[in-house]
Amino acid sequence: MAAPGSPTSRIALTTSVCAVLLVAAGGAPAAADDPTPQPTLSAPGVPTPLPTDDPTGIPTGLAPSLPGEKGPGDPGFSEPPDNIGDSETPVKVDAEADGLRLASGAKLAEPKVLDIKFVTEDLGGEQRREDSTAKTKFTLQAEVLFSKNSAELNSGAKARIKTIADEIEKQGSTEVNVFGFTDDLGSYEHGRTLSKKRATAVQAALAQQLGSDVSFNVRGYSEDYPVADNSTEEGRAKNRRVEVSFPKKD
Repeated sequence: MAAPGSPTSRIALTTSVCAVLLVAAGGAPAAADDPTPQPTLSAPGVPTPLPTDDPTGIPTGLAPSLPGEKGPGDPGFSEPPDNIGDSETPVKVDAEADGLRLASGAKLAEPKVLDIKFVTEDLGGEQRREDSTAKTKFTLQAEVLFSKNSAELNSGAKARIKTIADEIEKQGSTEVNVFGFTDDLGSYEHGRTLSKKRATAVQAALAQQLGSDVSFNVRGYSEDYPVADNSTEEGRAKNRRVEVSFPKKD
């Protein structure tokens, strides 16, 4: 047997080490011969320390869900929209503050019900209805009731007037206002005469359906009280109108 440290023992040791290296290298093919990278594995519920090598992989556990994000609790983490922002503490109102006090000798006004209006209008604006706590008002453009410069009701006017009469009857109103209006074309007197005649024609049609228990106030206002700009035809068409209003029963 060769003594330790002799040339023969050193040669044997070197040969054994080389054999081990060759066995280890031959256990797997060279990286250049394997084009498919192996993904880095991650356990569910555990943050992924490094991005995976698989570009189509979905991060698991508490890993970021978007590029550049961190994890829950870290600055910049993308929270659901419902969790963003905290409600502020309500401001305490000082009832004794000077700005909330009434002036010396002043009193609060009596409470009252506000007059809230509900408005409905057809697409062409030819007919409009306003309902408030006090009254109901129908506004009809003259073109859907009469021919130009005429006070004679056309064939389509009767159906519209019947709708108004039915509502008056439904609400049990016994006093009805019928007011006529024109645009500012022509003389004021001509407009006053035409608007009064048109209001009277609508009143007569209503009276035929409502009977003698209902009284009427009929007036012609000519170009007074416009509801639109008379400098355009669209505005003048809105001003040429007949309004029928009646108070609501208490």
